[in-house]
Amino acid sequence: MRLDKDTFREIGDSLVRNRSRSLLTGFGIFWGLFMLLFLVGGGQGLKELLGKNFEGFASNAIVIFADNTTKAYNGFREDRSWNLTQDDILRLKTLIPELETATGAVSAWGWTAVRNAHTSSIVFKGINADYEKIETPRLKYGRYITEADVMTERKVCVIGKKVYEELFPEGGDPCGQTIKAGPVFLKIVGVDFSTGNININGDASSAVVVPVSYAQRLLNRGKNVDIVCLTAKAGIKSSSLESRIRHIVAREHSFDPTDKGALIFFYLEQFFNMVDTLFRGVNFLVWLVGLGTLLAGAIGVSNIMMVTVKERTVEIGIRRAIGATPSDILSQIMLESVALTVTAGSMGIVFSVLILNLVEMITKGQAAFQINFGTAVLSATLLAVLGMLAGLAPALRAMKIRPVDAMRDE
Repeated sequence: MRLDKDTFREIGDSLVRNRSRSLLTGFGIFWGLFMLLFLVGGGQGLKELLGKNFEGFASNAIVIFADNTTKAYNGFREDRSWNLTQDDILRLKTLIPELETATGAVSAWGWTAVRNAHTSSIVFKGINADYEKIETPRLKYGRYITEADVMTERKVCVIGKKVYEELFPEGGDPCGQTIKAGPVFLKIVGVDFSTGNININGDASSAVVVPVSYAQRLLNRGKNVDIVCLTAKAGIKSSSLESRIRHIVAREHSFDPTDKGALIFFYLEQFFNMVDTLFRGVNFLVWLVGLGTLLAGAIGVSNIMMVTVKERTVEIGIRRAIGATPSDILSQIMLESVALTVTAGSMGIVFSVLILNLVEMITKGQAAFQINFGTAVLSATLLAVLGMLAGLAPALRAMKIRPVDAMRDE
């Protein structure tokens, strides 16, 4: 084997070609990992954004409300109207010990709240004190409705975020001040900044919330309530209580317990489960596509290293001739493969984090579009392993090259 200018020029040309191939393959690894982490972080952010629609709501809540009967029963005709009452709430609490919360609410729409020259369209909403276990308030100022407010029918209210911003554009704590809601004057005792997009009998941000007893008297509802909200105790599935609830309410109001049109059930847990199932499927698909892309990149690295070994036969032969051992050749090829995948992958991790930060800024921090540290470490480890596997076959081939083969190739 001659060590002349042509030989070294050939080695140099081979290195340039290999570098170009390596850059192209590295871009494939970079893009694959970027897409994987971007989709993982983006999926988590979208899940958090969607979860804000349920913010403050009990995940196992049941909302029930009365509708006209659809079956004739016990001498009563079908299409008969009836109403849920406060007595039904007490009866359910007593007869179904598995219930943790049973509470009711009434509402009136189309009202206007007034303070000085400021007005706001509102939902007038009467609740029991334990309603906060169904729809947890996020109080900016003051307190929520209490049991004492309900028992004494106090003319007090908690206003929503939108109502507060429209009636008090100057800001500050409004507690203790008086507003006119519809035909009555009410004293503000709290401001609720809940922003969930799921509405139960009225949007929380547009609500003026008062004790249910006062709302029933004002609206001439007697003991009637528009809805009853229930939650089951820990470990008990809410839907398992439906049959018992139907029989208890149907017996009191004389309608067929099998008449599902007469008593409507709305399960919030079904929506939570649907969202969780959806994003589990999305995450599985993201990881499947991402890992497939990375595996394709690793195969590309292996192929490139194979071509590299073949084109660098002369170089490897020279190294063997001047004393390099097979293990030296093996470690060189393996390190090149690992370095290629890890370097390209690290750039993919950094780039994905930067893009996710940009998305988070665009959404004004409403959700965390980020990958956690464990995911980044797992990705880096996976890349190192793929790099080693991709370089193993080319390294074994390079290790078998002998100086005499290099001279024959030359």
